Amino acid sequence: MSKFDEAVEKYAAEAKRLNLNIPQDFLIKVAKGLGPSIYNADSELISSSDPEELKRVKERYLIGKLGLEDSPKLDAAIAEVVEQLGSSNRNKYRALFYALLAIKFKKQAIYG
Repeated sequence: MSKFDEAVEKYAAEAKRLNLNIPQDFLIKVAKGLGPSIYNADSELISSSDPEELKRVKERYLIGKLGLEDSPKLDAAIAEVVEQLGSSNRNKYRALFYALLAIKFKKQAIYG
């Protein structure tokens, strides 16, 4: 099994454990879109207690990649995803975080 497949398997298991409805094929696309960051223990996770990290998610992902307009809705969506993944859960995988945000804003088509 490749490192990529192992990473996707880990994300899929976590999504199942948290009862998230993320289609496997979409999760694979999001993970591919993250490139080598999924192989780095630090960059594959999102620290929801770090305001700078959440600001980067908003600016680089929601506004930059998904093309959304800056608004309080974006901050609310990030907070909602933090709750979905569990605010005390230390394994907030970036792939799951981004997949949930893309689904919330109906932007799955960005991933082809």
